[in-house]
Amino acid sequence: MTNRHAINNSKHSTHYSLLTNFAFTLAETLIVMGIIGVVAALTLPNLNSSTGDKEKVVKVQKIASNLEDALGRAQAVYGPIDEWFVKDSNKKDKNKRAAERITEFMKISKDCGNNATAGCMKANTTVNANSGHVGMYGSPETILDANTYSYITADGTSLAFDYASDSAFAVWIDIDGPNKGGFIVGSDVFPLTFLKDGLSIYSFAEFQYEEEFASWILMHGNMDYAKADASCKCPDGKTILDGVNNTTCK
Repeated sequence: MTNRHAINNSKHSTHYSLLTNFAFTLAETLIVMGIIGVVAALTLPNLNSSTGDKEKVVKVQKIASNLEDALGRAQAVYGPIDEWFVKDSNKKDKNKRAAERITEFMKISKDCGNNATAGCMKANTTVNANSGHVGMYGSPETILDANTYSYITADGTSLAFDYASDSAFAVWIDIDGPNKGGFIVGSDVFPLTFLKDGLSIYSFAEFQYEEEFASWILMHGNMDYAKADASCKCPDGKTILDGVNNTTCK
């Protein structure tokens, strides 16, 4: 019995010795954790930014599709939009007519009418410019007034209808709704222009028009213009976004 216990104890002692030989010391563990922390600090912001941009792209694509579908349905019922405003004598009434006919075929949670301070858009009535890309009107630009007709959709997107001509109207969309985001053109605020043939897509011209931001997203499925500088050069210092040969900074 004594010899058997001695053998067993010897085996346990040898096993423990092997484990301790391969174990990490406290100092080594702290070093590894520190390295992991540094790597995480460097990569997580980029991952978060990429995820955030993808979510914005999906939101813009979705609302643009919903608006274009609603426009098609509205024209099937009321005729082409260049016939909608014959009886309207002022911009306020024209905004209301376009807004009501389009949203008749959308899910709306709040109707703010022609009231710029009713809460469908941010309390301020101006948008800031995207960093490095100011757009043709500079910064800030007033988009809401007593004529603009605004809504909040069922998914929390803000819409502001702005008549442009008897054959076109603009819809400013704030994908974050009235209580979130920076209210920045090209970041969370995107104007879209609609004609009787549907959504007007602007060709790339170094973002001289606010509509180009949404057009870029709808054509290329990314927001890489936000990574580029004012000359549209990507962080690698070589790639220049031109909308034809280069459509991403990756």
